[in-house]
Amino acid sequence: MRGVFVTGTDTGVGKTLAACALLHALAARGVRAFPMKPIAAGAVHRGGRWINDDTEQLLKAAGRDISLADACTPVLLREPMAPHIAAAREGRAIPLAPIQDAFHALAAKEGFIVVEGVGGFRVPLDDDVDTVQLAWLLGLPVVLVVGLRLGCLNHALLTAQAIAAAGLPLAGWIANAIDPAMAVPEENIAALRTRLAAPLLGQLPYSAAPDARALAAHLDIESLLA
Repeated sequence: MRGVFVTGTDTGVGKTLAACALLHALAARGVRAFPMKPIAAGAVHRGGRWINDDTEQLLKAAGRDISLADACTPVLLREPMAPHIAAAREGRAIPLAPIQDAFHALAAKEGFIVVEGVGGFRVPLDDDVDTVQLAWLLGLPVVLVVGLRLGCLNHALLTAQAIAAAGLPLAGWIANAIDPAMAVPEENIAALRTRLAAPLLGQLPYSAAPDARALAAHLDIESLLA
């Protein structure tokens, strides 16, 4: 089973952008890839259907039709908030078994699956389950997106610790410049290089209107394909 689970140091650190860049980088190397965002909170009604913007971006980056949104996102919640709260407001649960079944169905026919998590690595899904269990069930190596801003060292190291505690390999990390005013970003990246036991897959420069296809050139994904 080939693929990666893309998680982040927090919400809003550019997981979707990084996942889209990964999809473009895979395509440039001739790898057939399919995106999956198992749980998405926040939907818009467009073209006669409910769809999540992140799901749409992922499918477009993979060169896939938007009609595949249901396969890409088996659990779509309407309101943009913590998923367990959004689900409770809809009077529904977030069971992991159907997500696992959907993942295995995709993995059986697609070459490489890029799964994007929801929020950070440990986001509640109900009173007893969080996204750590989801990542563990899928069993993929993890790619960590580090949003470069004040506090990212602590967030990155704690997340890496949680990934290791879950028994999952950290396949690599991506440094994403989300704060153009951040002081000494290179020194922060250097600090993480010495402390994270995984390769830096690339540094995504800051842009007010980032282009995932162009940012793919900043990634070195050979280690993910070995």
